[in-house]
Amino acid sequence: MPVTRVMPTEEGDDLIELVRDIAEKELTPRAAAAERDASFPRDVFLTLGRAGLLSLPYPEEFGGGGQSAESYLQVFEEIAAAWASVGVGASVHALSCFPLATYGTQQQKQQWLPDMLSGELLGAYCLSEPHAGSDPAAMRTRAVRSDGGYVINGAKAWTSHGGHADFYTVMARTSDDGGRGISCFLVPADTDGLSPASPENKMGLTGLTTATMNFDDVYVPEERRIGAEGQGLSIALAALDAGRLGIAAVATGLAQAALDVAVEYAKVREAFGKRIIDHQGLGFVLADMAAAVESGRATYLAAARIRDRGKPSTRESSIAKLVATDNAMKVATDAVQVLGGAGYTRDFPAERYMREAKVMQIFEGTNQIQRLVISRHLAR
Repeated sequence: MPVTRVMPTEEGDDLIELVRDIAEKELTPRAAAAERDASFPRDVFLTLGRAGLLSLPYPEEFGGGGQSAESYLQVFEEIAAAWASVGVGASVHALSCFPLATYGTQQQKQQWLPDMLSGELLGAYCLSEPHAGSDPAAMRTRAVRSDGGYVINGAKAWTSHGGHADFYTVMARTSDDGGRGISCFLVPADTDGLSPASPENKMGLTGLTTATMNFDDVYVPEERRIGAEGQGLSIALAALDAGRLGIAAVATGLAQAALDVAVEYAKVREAFGKRIIDHQGLGFVLADMAAAVESGRATYLAAARIRDRGKPSTRESSIAKLVATDNAMKVATDAVQVLGGAGYTRDFPAERYMREAKVMQIFEGTNQIQRLVISRHLAR
């Protein structure tokens, strides 16, 4: 059932109505088949982009929506409730635009950001490596100065939209000075030497292509370096604060979808002469599921409001990601249990939600890393 939302503006209300209309017509009818066939829905991202739903966090002067985190995150949640792979993709695109929009020079933003926010282009974010996921400072992909630019060699793992994106925001090592030796680059997809490996064969989110991106003597002009040389890790960590809120919203949308399926089933399935929702044991399970969804939503919105006021929100973003994704995993698992044997079949989407929820606890920093971030803030 539709979530009751209190948006901060009337424009926010209009956005929710728009995304629900698109979700009903374009997302929900296609999700199950695309996930079954591992089919990447590039046209869906074009539809969302042309509707302005992929550029909501960014300034209107460059073609963005100029929306607050409190508003755009709820849009991400609505998209994810209809199709989690697309919700994650929307969050990834926003993440890939963040370094240029936040750290780029005025000239760089004027030159590239409008195309990135227009809806015609799709972005990807290259940070993790096969041996450097939770520890990005250990990355080995290297950018060496050459002919007024840099030549990048290495490999970036777990790249969402890998092979389908139009541009890649890439973190690469420019010196051996640990975390201070990493820089950020904006790399067009058609650059010579940039190629995707075969897509990962994943447990869930199979409609979202994930692949390692290989950099073999990829030349990038110096003008495509974002921020100062050596500033890349701080840019990446700031981007992850925003990205973690995006995943918290997406996970909450997925959890809401799982709850809705469970409630709908429990209202029509009968046992011992009455609907199973009317049995207290199962009714309490559903009540706990509803509480988990609402608490995830409240947590990410609280962090979003802090972010919107320009206050530091690293700890709050980690808490939101931790709470929302752990809750999503629990809710999706319980949804399978509520449906019983039917929940274990692909006749219902509950099993897909359970598979999709698992990775929410892993990407944008595992939930163990979130606990580390939170505990370090508490120790200050």
